[in-house]
Amino acid sequence: MNRISEWFRRNMADPQVVLLVLVLAVTTVALYLLGEMLAPVLAAAVIAYLLLGIVTRLEGMGAPHLVAVLVTYTLFLAVLLFLSLGLLPLLIDQLKQLFQQAPQMFNEAQRALIKLQAEYPNYISEDQIRDVVSNVGSEVVGYTRGLLSYSVASLVGLLTVAVYLILVPFLVFFLIRDKDRILRWFTNFLPHERQLTAAVWYEVNDQIGNYVRGKVWEIFIVGGTSYGVYTVLGLDYALLLAFLTGISVVIPYIGAAVVTLPVALVAFFQWGLNAEFYYAVIAYAIIQALDGNLLAPLLFSEAVDLHPVAIIVAILFFGGLWGFWGVFFAIPLATVIQAVLRAWPAPARHEPAEAVAIESVSEQQA
Repeated sequence: MNRISEWFRRNMADPQVVLLVLVLAVTTVALYLLGEMLAPVLAAAVIAYLLLGIVTRLEGMGAPHLVAVLVTYTLFLAVLLFLSLGLLPLLIDQLKQLFQQAPQMFNEAQRALIKLQAEYPNYISEDQIRDVVSNVGSEVVGYTRGLLSYSVASLVGLLTVAVYLILVPFLVFFLIRDKDRILRWFTNFLPHERQLTAAVWYEVNDQIGNYVRGKVWEIFIVGGTSYGVYTVLGLDYALLLAFLTGISVVIPYIGAAVVTLPVALVAFFQWGLNAEFYYAVIAYAIIQALDGNLLAPLLFSEAVDLHPVAIIVAILFFGGLWGFWGVFFAIPLATVIQAVLRAWPAPARHEPAEAVAIESVSEQQA
């Protein structure tokens, strides 16, 4: 207890440490309590971090700030229109086809289980087959009902989605145009003596910017490569599976393992245990291996290295707190903690009296 009270007295006596703790506490509480309401702002901030890199490059080439902002924003709107009007309808169409084919896939899986039981009667019993079929059937019915109820409920939220589609691009424009102005407004509420908080902010700002830009490029590169490979192999639902493969990189390690299942299932129901099935699974494994060992290190070369255990713990913890956005920002939030620990004032180390005496004698001899 004495050590804890001594630690508090030593650290909380520093006004800069108190300010840093206060800023972190207020930000955490605000995100936890207002995360859902601030979802458009978070989405706009992610996009703004991505676009600010383009704005900075255009300004480096001699373009005025407003011109760089307008060119970047026009490019963003063009990409947004392509994704909304070109890619999204195709994804929805393939998803509908997959749900229509789901009963047939379920029947084929049931026949495969019965065949497996006939080949290995000593290891698999009919009761086990029945239990698996009934459990899977109930799960499928539950998911179907959930999707239907969600679709009905989503009709009520269409207005909200429409508002977000208007609000997010609007926020993005002002975030990239008035970034310095907004930051100055926030810093006006902080004391002038804020070197510790500023040091943490600069490091976190660089890390989040690098992470967001790198992660978006990683999603597009992995998704585009996967679509090309799946199309060459003739895999059904190539666009939908490529989209899932690209999104899987948002959750390191866990996402790759989860998306393996739909890719393997679609390939199995399309070809069975033939050579094409193994080609598809091996191709998926190669894409994930190249992403983890080549692409991600290149894109995140400026990011702070985190141990895989720290990444998984951050994903589980922040995902539990803030859902999708917690998962997406798990690595940047982990770097925030790392930056705070790195900038935290180190306790004064008292050298032993014997070492001080030896050092003083050596200085006198010199």
